[in-house]
Amino acid sequence: MATFLYRLGRLAFRRRWYVLLVWMAVLGGVGLASSTAAELPEDSGTMPGIEASDAFELMRQRFPGNAEQASARVVLVAPVGERLADAGNRAIVDRLVAEASRGSQVVAAIDPFRARAVSADGSTGYATVTYSVPADGLTDASRQQLREAVDRARAAGLTVEVGGPVLASEPEVGGVSEVVGIGLAALVLLVTFGSLMAAGLPLLTAVLGVGVSLLAIFAVGASFGLSTASTTLAAMLGLAVGIDYALFVVSRYREERAEGHPPPEAAGLAVGTAGSAVVVAGLTVVIALAGLAAVGIPTAARMGLSAAGAVIVAVLIAVTLVPALLAFCPDAVLARRVRRGRATGSAGPADNLGTRWARFVLRRPVAVLLGSVAGLVLLAVPALDLRLGMPGDESRSTATTERRAYDALAAGFGPGVNGPLVIVVDARNAADPQAAARTIGATIAATPGVVSVSPAQFNPAGDTALFTAVPSSSPTSEQTADLLGRIRAARPGTVAGTGATFLVTGSTAVEIDVARKVPGALAPYLAIVLGLAFLLLVVIFRSLLVPLKAVCGFLLSLLAAIGAVVAVFQWGWGADLIGLEQTGPIISLMPITLVGIVFGLAMDYEVFLVSRMREAHSHGEPARQAVVTGFRHSARVVVAAALIMIAVFAGFVGADLAMIKMIGFSLAAAVLFDAFVVRMALVPALLALLGERAWALPRWLDRLLPRLDLEGGALRRHRHTTDSTPTVDPVPVAGRQSSPG
Repeated sequence: MATFLYRLGRLAFRRRWYVLLVWMAVLGGVGLASSTAAELPEDSGTMPGIEASDAFELMRQRFPGNAEQASARVVLVAPVGERLADAGNRAIVDRLVAEASRGSQVVAAIDPFRARAVSADGSTGYATVTYSVPADGLTDASRQQLREAVDRARAAGLTVEVGGPVLASEPEVGGVSEVVGIGLAALVLLVTFGSLMAAGLPLLTAVLGVGVSLLAIFAVGASFGLSTASTTLAAMLGLAVGIDYALFVVSRYREERAEGHPPPEAAGLAVGTAGSAVVVAGLTVVIALAGLAAVGIPTAARMGLSAAGAVIVAVLIAVTLVPALLAFCPDAVLARRVRRGRATGSAGPADNLGTRWARFVLRRPVAVLLGSVAGLVLLAVPALDLRLGMPGDESRSTATTERRAYDALAAGFGPGVNGPLVIVVDARNAADPQAAARTIGATIAATPGVVSVSPAQFNPAGDTALFTAVPSSSPTSEQTADLLGRIRAARPGTVAGTGATFLVTGSTAVEIDVARKVPGALAPYLAIVLGLAFLLLVVIFRSLLVPLKAVCGFLLSLLAAIGAVVAVFQWGWGADLIGLEQTGPIISLMPITLVGIVFGLAMDYEVFLVSRMREAHSHGEPARQAVVTGFRHSARVVVAAALIMIAVFAGFVGADLAMIKMIGFSLAAAVLFDAFVVRMALVPALLALLGERAWALPRWLDRLLPRLDLEGGALRRHRHTTDSTPTVDPVPVAGRQSSPG
């Protein structure tokens, strides 16, 4: 692989214009395709194998078209001391409902008095506006009509807010904080490289890669069932790994130039060595993300496959476009002191902060190991209290109308009105469907924890009924989950003698069912990802203990990251610092998504750092000295890569959407723990204690395993027999540019 990538790097360097034009054509092609493609739908959040999804499917069959209709809940609050039924206020309500019902896409607008949707004190009520199409099918005119009706009611003196997706504000993904994150990444690159061109090149290629990935998702996403949730993760991960992969190739190119190689040769060697690590690291990320397709959760699978595509694009750009762009500025990416001829001349054995840290760890391996493990375990303790769910409008900013509608409803009717349970009664086999529905409704209404049950609505065939049960507790509370369990557990007695049965669905039931299913999917997913990655790392490092150490270190950093998320998002520690409006359960898909992403990123650092140790050891250095050599060449770049990822991920903490805020925080925390505690401390401490045993591999297994040659041994032999190009001074003559070849 190293020899192939070496030739690819040299070819891309020599044919820089062709490579650049190909990537520009790809960008233009996917851009054109995306402009004519259908819009990506919102993610439904459902999954197969749960009762809530089965009930929703039954609704679609028995109530054709109704199950996917968008609806808006218009919440009205009278001025203090007044009631909605007062003559003046009632006139305002009637006018709002009449204006809202005139839209061409409106099926019905039901006022609070007819729907018996007025609070006990008469101060609060809600009108329901139902549309003939899903939320993503609403026209701007329909949204504007409702918005204008609401504004006129507000102007007349009522407090009016709108819940539901019709007027929901579009979440801001990152905003100013995302720009700050990218700015910090640029600053890290500038400090690392000491060259504006070297700092800008990884950013440029990463942005191009994210552009290609997102446009490709928009172009073909609707055909493959992708949703809008897929784009955020692809952008987040594509930007982070795109910067890192280009960073490693550019860094190795500068090393090879410092060793005296001319620009074309340095580009080939950089792609053949660092590019090999990029390919392997990218492959581990893709394995982890693609593994999400095996857990039986469609949302996670779509997000994982989209992000995996973004990683593949980042790898391709790193091994083709990066060397091509280096050909346009072969000397400009070098540090200024090198370009001006003031370099010391060789990458050589000079000490740096990485070597000093490695020697410190080698002198105190037991203390560093115990301290690292103890710190990670302590951070992981809150994970024992992990509670899964799906934060709703209560987690949004109070500046949004949907959050204010949520609060007004909770104040007027109790917290459960924001998350009613939808009961679907299948009375096809009942002798008297209406009597069966009444019996089931009365029994559920008598269940402790149920505040009220709505009248049943039948489908045109008269064999299926719908009604809602309002809990006394909030949608995300454990009491509501317990209530759902009791209603389902009592089903045999509830339906006895009716000839009917029922299923429970609704957004609250979906979220509870998903939260209960995810832990069961997490164990097999971990087994798949860890098993495949362990085998890949065994092939790469020709060792059993090094891959085992990598997997164990990842588990520690993962648990510590989940613990930090629980402490902030569930317990509320430091919530104000990140603009978190409301604490609550951890998003159901967060742990399983975090496993896929963080494992891939953790393996990035493992491959980049340990491959240099493996390279040094294969050249004859003792095991302990190989650790120092690996840190000399890789520590600064790995630290820079981790800081860049932390900056990029932390930028998404400024998102308005709680899910994106939580994922950004969890990824930033996981990278912090994995890069600076596991890879920088735990790894060298363990390697120091293991010594030569770390690189041991049974001979029979060594003969069976394929050789990826990550350290470039075949590449060196190939160059020794074929390369007759003389080397040049490692430091260019001041004021003279080297030819790009």
